[in-house]
Amino acid sequence: MNAPANLAPSRRTLLFAGLSAAGGLTIGLPIAAQASARIHLSDGQDVHPELTAWLVIDPDDTITIRIPHQEMGQGTSTALAMLVAEELNCDWSKVRIEYASANRNQREGGKLYRSMMTAGSSGVRTSVQMMQQAGASARERLRLAAAQQWKVDPTQCSVDKGRCLHLISNRSLRFGELAPAAALIKMDVEPDIKTTDQYTLVGKWTPRLDTLPKVDGSAQFGIDTQVPGMVYAAVVSCPEFGGKLKAVDEAPVKGLRGVIAVVKLDDAVAVVADRYWRAKAALDLLQPEWAPGANATVDSARLDKAYRDALDGPMVTAKSQGDAATALAQPGAKVVEALYEVPYLAHAPMEPLNCTVTLAPERVDVWIGTQSPMDVLKLAAKESGVAPENVYVHNQFLGGGFGRRGKHDELVHAIAVAKVVNKPVKLIWHREQDMRRDRFRPQAAIRFKAVLGADGKPTAMDTRVAVGSLLRSLGLNDVPSGIEPMAVEVLATHAYKVPNNQVGVMLKNAHIPVMFWRSVGASQNTFFLESFIDELAHAAGQDPYQFRRSLLLDRPDYLGVLDTIAKHGNWGDPLPPGRGRGIAIVETYGTVTGQVAEVTVGADGKVTVDRVVAAVDCYHAVNPNTIAQQIEGGVVYGLTAALYGEIQIKDGAPVQANFNTYKLLKMSETPKIEVHMSLSGGKKWGGIGEPSVAPIAPAVCNAIFAATGKRVRRLPLKNIDLRKA
Repeated sequence: MNAPANLAPSRRTLLFAGLSAAGGLTIGLPIAAQASARIHLSDGQDVHPELTAWLVIDPDDTITIRIPHQEMGQGTSTALAMLVAEELNCDWSKVRIEYASANRNQREGGKLYRSMMTAGSSGVRTSVQMMQQAGASARERLRLAAAQQWKVDPTQCSVDKGRCLHLISNRSLRFGELAPAAALIKMDVEPDIKTTDQYTLVGKWTPRLDTLPKVDGSAQFGIDTQVPGMVYAAVVSCPEFGGKLKAVDEAPVKGLRGVIAVVKLDDAVAVVADRYWRAKAALDLLQPEWAPGANATVDSARLDKAYRDALDGPMVTAKSQGDAATALAQPGAKVVEALYEVPYLAHAPMEPLNCTVTLAPERVDVWIGTQSPMDVLKLAAKESGVAPENVYVHNQFLGGGFGRRGKHDELVHAIAVAKVVNKPVKLIWHREQDMRRDRFRPQAAIRFKAVLGADGKPTAMDTRVAVGSLLRSLGLNDVPSGIEPMAVEVLATHAYKVPNNQVGVMLKNAHIPVMFWRSVGASQNTFFLESFIDELAHAAGQDPYQFRRSLLLDRPDYLGVLDTIAKHGNWGDPLPPGRGRGIAIVETYGTVTGQVAEVTVGADGKVTVDRVVAAVDCYHAVNPNTIAQQIEGGVVYGLTAALYGEIQIKDGAPVQANFNTYKLLKMSETPKIEVHMSLSGGKKWGGIGEPSVAPIAPAVCNAIFAATGKRVRRLPLKNIDLRKA
């Protein structure tokens, strides 16, 4: 039940209990969060001090739980509220949620909420104990307040369903009645949190708190923002990364209705108007002249060769176990070798990047959907010149994040435009801008060599991977060691027993910016590794499921997931010609996820994914509802990329610009997806938002091999000829 040591606050560090403005109870933790029930958004100027995970109880029994993570459809806000409500023993129907204030966090030196980042499936697993302790602390204060009012021994009092009870006298008081007195209670020691066997809410299928506002339209996404006096801006950047704006003739938009200004930026041009469509229509009339950069002749073929060639160059050792080189060089060794490749991928959120800003001499307000409010605050302060403590981030729902909404190029544009027009500005990246100026998932190439022993098991493996550095591309770290965890995750951390295991990495960045993409390095590295493990199984003449099982005998969590997907996926049952099953398993973000995919490959080479059976061991389940949703969503996201995803480069610029050329999976193409939980419990809590993206590509490609005998070593599948000879 404990969070990692560096994240778990002592129960003695629950800092404060205070009265809300309405006379209610406020409980705080040393790291905070704010967000509301239909999700209300605070600007950091509330009368309630915001702390990591705290709650307010008002006289009408409404309970507002403030959370440290952002809601982008993954259900984290509901799960975190459930953890508090479980300890509080409250009436769940009275619970609302709020986002945390980046401004208050800044004013407190970042010590209240810490990073406030929502990434890496961190929403629940890094905040479990904090949320539980907040609920337990509030529950104990309410119980003690009731005992004081009744003048009885606290051991005679209990808490249940939003009321404090004195069973001997059959008296009870509502939370809202007790809140003012409970706020004054001081405790020398914080109460224990529940053990898993005591849960009554956590672990039960629970509707999400953000569903109703998204259904009735009251949910506010960044693109919904309306500010008095606001104008709109549309922007287009130089097609080539590294190119600049040379000149633009404004004559075509002079005098057009609603057009306010043309704003020239370093590598972009924006049009400002009183309506967005007028701004975009005017922008389309302009024909900017771009000054090419140093990479104007780069194309995908050149990049492909560069990454393949890098595999023969020097490598930095990311893992060295045993002596793989000697084992591979033994005379007569049965060596299996394979080269795999993946292209750049776009994030492609449904809501394109957008930002609304108001600038004043001593204050900046930003309305935005972000995965990192503190980074938004710091960037807004830098770009505007206003002190960070005077920047207010109004965090909105995210219409898809997937890692892209952690770096805010649109905010830079919005502030630059607002400085020129001196009005509140809503700047929207149209779809083509959003896709072509994305920060993509890296291109990568990898070469495996492995030796199989007499029993068919691998005795040695050498892995060489060339991939772009995310940290270098983002300017966050120059990675002096030449090793980046994301580049070798799964490759250097997998659980397969291979006595001699060498992993080398070459961090190779092109001029194309790269960034975190849902499941990050695991998204491509799981395709690489699980496809190659399948190759080894077939080279050894062994069943792919049993082969994996034999290499994971010391990992009961892996075995539980493997056995679950094999059972429910009907592994081993015969299929008609042209159909096949494939299997894959991986551990990412503290969670083991496995999938069996069932596919049909037609005579024309068309691939239809008929069924996906998934199992997950995240060790504990807060809300099975959101776990199932996230597994299903991850399968769809990863399957889209496997089937269709690629960003090609021509003349230094991305080719794909919209969903007609960057295709997404249609509902009619979506397979039947079954989700099973294989929870092994213990102290560990795993993440759930990203893990299921990783196994789907290898599961599908392994199924294609089973159906056709053709091994897929490069994605996307749309480019692979699978027709019968």
